[in-house]
Amino acid sequence: MSFDMNKLMRQAQKLQQEMEKLQKELATRTVEATAGGGMVRAKVTGDKQLVELVLDKKVVDPDDIEMLQDLVIAAVNEALRLAEEMVTTEMSRMAGSFGIMGLPGLPGRSS
Repeated sequence: MSFDMNKLMRQAQKLQQEMEKLQKELATRTVEATAGGGMVRAKVTGDKQLVELVLDKKVVDPDDIEMLQDLVIAAVNEALRLAEEMVTTEMSRMAGSFGIMGLPGLPGRSS
């Protein structure tokens, strides 16, 4: 079995182009998480930007600002976790489609 360095370089370039394209697409996708039984809703993009925060007016209690703060933090953190999960899943899927899972620096590598 011979090793074709040119073929490997072409595959690497194609993978890089596909990864860049996927990253741009993921930046436009959003995930949403809620807290407090849906009274606080956070929406985050694949590039981890908070783009929407919705508070039900029932959760806004001037005498309990700490609860509102906790709910906002919980919703935003969960949305960020979901965004990271979405990106990791899509990147792993792409790396797997190129048959290179497990290479250093790529999703799916186990250490």
